[in-house]
Amino acid sequence: MRSLTALPPAVRRLQRAAGGQPLYDTATTRLIEAHALDAAPSPSLMQRAGAALAQLGRAIAPHARQVWLACGAGNNGGDGLQAAAAFQAAGYATSVHWLGDPQRCSSDTHAAWLAAQKAGVRFLDSAPPALDAQDLAVDALLGIGASTRQLPPNDPLVQLLQWLHLCPAPVLCADLPTGLQADTGQYLPGMAFERAPRSPRHTLSFLTLKPGLFTGAGRDAAGEVWWDDLGVDLNQHPDHRPCAQLGGAMALRSRAHASHKGSYGDVAVIGGEGLYLRGMGMGGAAVLAATAALHHGAGRVMLALLDEGACQLLPQQPELMLRQVSALHWDQGVVVCGCGGGQAVAAVLPQALEQAHRLVLDADALNAIATDSALQHLLASRAHIGLHTILTPHPLEAARLLGSDTTAVQADRLQAAHQLSQQTSSTVVLKGSGSIIASPHQLPCINGSGNALLATAGTGDVLAGMVGAAWAQGLPPHTAAQWAVWRHGHLAEQWPAGQALTAGALARCS
Repeated sequence: MRSLTALPPAVRRLQRAAGGQPLYDTATTRLIEAHALDAAPSPSLMQRAGAALAQLGRAIAPHARQVWLACGAGNNGGDGLQAAAAFQAAGYATSVHWLGDPQRCSSDTHAAWLAAQKAGVRFLDSAPPALDAQDLAVDALLGIGASTRQLPPNDPLVQLLQWLHLCPAPVLCADLPTGLQADTGQYLPGMAFERAPRSPRHTLSFLTLKPGLFTGAGRDAAGEVWWDDLGVDLNQHPDHRPCAQLGGAMALRSRAHASHKGSYGDVAVIGGEGLYLRGMGMGGAAVLAATAALHHGAGRVMLALLDEGACQLLPQQPELMLRQVSALHWDQGVVVCGCGGGQAVAAVLPQALEQAHRLVLDADALNAIATDSALQHLLASRAHIGLHTILTPHPLEAARLLGSDTTAVQADRLQAAHQLSQQTSSTVVLKGSGSIIASPHQLPCINGSGNALLATAGTGDVLAGMVGAAWAQGLPPHTAAQWAVWRHGHLAEQWPAGQALTAGALARCS
């Protein structure tokens, strides 16, 4: 990253190592904005937003000479016009496509248009800009003011969005990438692109951080996320409540010298259907989970494979203690159940659900529960008798448990995770880009770490083992899940360039 000395103090880069920042949905953001406008700030919020955009743009592209801005008809476009005036005043050759009408816009946007005119900004007609000549582009088309109606392909806004997508220069998005829904991280109809954009993306979020920037399609769309509260105190009103928080770096407690393996808990992994049942050996998944639990701090790790055929795949890891399911102590440590369990896991689930004091359910255990109402009842009843559960579904597994489909789950990942958590009285880790950690009576967390290297077989099994290890070491279930998901993603981010990430190698990292 180049020097950021041009940044004003109010503009803060989100460091992934920080975490804990509150995230606000659209309704609350509008409420915060309304309260700020009632206070009649001077300079106006739009002037502050425009100045912040220009200063961040100068820091992102310090050697830029030509800047092009695509500005919508609403207040987000007004933010862009104020930025255009600031760019022009700083000596940049600045051009703007503006979709607004000075006779029909808000008073603040009209003032921004006048400021841009006075500064000498060049206003373009419908002809495309010279994209290859631009050093920086600004997307100020919609922000949170997007409508859910699908625009026709020949709409001028769609055309500007296509030019932004094709622009080879870095693109700075004002508040939100155009078309991205602030609350869900999904694109509005007709505004998604099949291919990645040509150039890096940055997003400067105004007033609040929005959850959609960090989950679903948001991470790819927003790129590097920045935030400016525009000088507004978000805690000024009691009804300014966040809908989630952004997860970040967490550390397990340090280990005392005077401790032993029993100080760090037991993890028992049940899974790994063998070749004998259906000719489909899946013992590797259970081994991956157990290996991850071992390398992430559990004091002892037991491995209970679901038939003898699975044992043929067991690598030489003498630290893993082989057990039969009948020999497990359900009230001790954490049980991780389901990794590679296939159809065989259904036979052990009633006992696991009834007796395991701390239970992590993954993969085939979740699929079996989704098709069995008796198992669903046992799962929902666990919390009422003092037993605790963590579920680690991917979107399809979550959809099966909810009686829904993957499209509906992905359309609102926060809501889906919350609904599943309430339905099962469990902590839920909804995996994916921007994994969601949701627990009853707790603020959901959106994880900020990870990358596409994790899109390979077995990494979910590794995560289940890591969750079990963190929980066994004494963290509360929500915190254990939050730590494991962050650490899992962080390891992928630190992976050596050019080296393939495999689940086996990931499981052995610590």
